[in-house]
Amino acid sequence: MNFNLSLNPNKIVEFLQKPTNEFTKADLFNYVKANGIKMVKFMYPADDHRLKSLNFVINSENYLDSILTYGERVDGSSLFPFIEAGNSDLYVIPRFSTAFLDPFAEIPTLTLLASFFNKEGEPLKESPEYALRKACEEFQKTTGMEFHAMGELEYYVISEDSGLFHASDQKGYHESAPFAKFNDFRIECMNLIAQCGGQIKYGHNEVGNFTLDGKIYEQNEIEFLPVPAIEAADHLMIAKWIIRTLGSRKGYDVTFAPKITAGKAGSGLHIHFKVQKGEINMMTENGVLSNVAKKAIAGILEYADAITAMGNKVPTSYFRLVPHQEAPTSICWGDRNRSVLVRVPLGWTGKNDMCSQVNSLEKGHDSVPPQRQTCELRSGDCSADIYQLLAAMVVAARKGFEMENALKRAEDMYVSVNIHSEENKEKLAQLKSLPDSCVASADALEKVREVFEEKEVFSPRLIDGIIGKLRKYDDADLRKKTANDPKEMMKVVKKYWHCG
Repeated sequence: MNFNLSLNPNKIVEFLQKPTNEFTKADLFNYVKANGIKMVKFMYPADDHRLKSLNFVINSENYLDSILTYGERVDGSSLFPFIEAGNSDLYVIPRFSTAFLDPFAEIPTLTLLASFFNKEGEPLKESPEYALRKACEEFQKTTGMEFHAMGELEYYVISEDSGLFHASDQKGYHESAPFAKFNDFRIECMNLIAQCGGQIKYGHNEVGNFTLDGKIYEQNEIEFLPVPAIEAADHLMIAKWIIRTLGSRKGYDVTFAPKITAGKAGSGLHIHFKVQKGEINMMTENGVLSNVAKKAIAGILEYADAITAMGNKVPTSYFRLVPHQEAPTSICWGDRNRSVLVRVPLGWTGKNDMCSQVNSLEKGHDSVPPQRQTCELRSGDCSADIYQLLAAMVVAARKGFEMENALKRAEDMYVSVNIHSEENKEKLAQLKSLPDSCVASADALEKVREVFEEKEVFSPRLIDGIIGKLRKYDDADLRKKTANDPKEMMKVVKKYWHCG
């Protein structure tokens, strides 16, 4: 048995004893026939950044072969506003590597994510998933390396307050039962996500924890492992669907909203990234952050204001991105510093064997620790189109490798301590700030749209759609208008409670 597969929780991997990237149509046929699968479901993201579903009954082997090979037609105008009703048919074609057993279906169902194709049978260039795939291809062509990513998925669970064992307000970080109420729910979500192919690192309670109007609000986080960027986006989409679906079945409200209420921690979607060549993580060299990492950081910071157009899609995104809180506002980076936009977390670059120091019977561990160094973009939230957000990051990182002054730009934007400290007052004044509204994000993207359209990564029609949708919010002064009016702010928050 392959060691890398022996503990894999995906039931199809367990049955086939091969990794998902080696799944074939014949493999899925074998799984369906051997496991009594009665239905097939395609899922695919639409303009509201949620997964949609299309269900099939397996009537015969011929029909199963047909839907797995040729997919099906769908009405593109009902999924994307840029597609006209008069010429709206699209194909959805399943990606075999995404196959999983639906954890919620009473009738055994094989579920696959699907990609969009146009009437000529070509990939739909306006599809965000296509943009990410194209961005990754161009990154590899330019750098000879792969862009890997993982997400930190933050969300609130809301339910009736029992009145027992209240956690300290805004001090719920890594809290345990009985003070944490939804650990079991989170663990069940993690188990289902893993069965559906998600590569999970860990889960825990987050800072946000409070009671209001007889209800408990508890913030949780599930963090993933770094994988190729397209897989990272798929895993996050499936995870959001699972968390919401399981929550609804248990009678919990679940929200990924960037802002929850005044004075309480909002929820972000931090994206960790690393650049990899073969099996080697290129983010460090001789135990310190490499020039490769600094070039990628410089590119992402150079276009960070435009990236908010993909990662912060609703007005309440900008209620979270305010000064003097953990969410970033200034375009800069630093080590282990949560006030910056791009953070370099601890990366196991030390040489001491920590395991043997706390476990006296353990000796002789490899002096070279695992290659786990990543960098973290902290601006995004779950209103994002995850495929667009990652595609924009990949494009920006590639531009970092094309910038002659990338290392100098990285040096100029480095901050060693809290950006809001007195000693950084002069530097803070020199740094650019993130946009403060959807309208400002649209303007930032408009100014550099050719960077994202270059090499046909983002189609002009996709960029037009992003800009147009953001500008329709007309929220240029909204943050200022609601700053001293909590009731008005909450009206806006509730409007985007289930965004993304």
